[in-house]
Amino acid sequence: MNVAEICKGDVITVRELDELSTAARLMREKHVGYLVVVEPNPANAHLRPVGVLTDRDIVVSVVAQDTNPRSLKVGDIMTRQPVVAGEESSIASALQDMRRIGVRRLPIVGRAGQLVGVLSLDDVLDALASELNDAAGSIRNELGTEGALRP
Repeated sequence: MNVAEICKGDVITVRELDELSTAARLMREKHVGYLVVVEPNPANAHLRPVGVLTDRDIVVSVVAQDTNPRSLKVGDIMTRQPVVAGEESSIASALQDMRRIGVRRLPIVGRAGQLVGVLSLDDVLDALASELNDAAGSIRNELGTEGALRP
């Protein structure tokens, strides 16, 4: 299984020059705390990630500093050059990157560098839970089969 199989493809995006208050409203409307900052790739017009913005970024860099959010653009506080994972990357590799840099989400990119999704720890836990449920079901079915064949 690779990251493309379990990541969410419906990514909420913003641009560097968008107003920060607009990005915050978008987070509220879409019930997300993570936006991928994108720009078009001139070679193929696909959107490529150039940064990420989290609700925590806004709190720590703006609210806690008592800065007027209306005076800022997304590019003023976003994390630039985010670590990304290729769509063919293994889940284990993505988890190692997430652990190394201390994040819960990674943008997922295609071969041309285009944004294809976001992988979250929630996605990974859901996939692992499903696999564990399948393993447990196998054990339950084995016991039932044995009981039916050898009463």
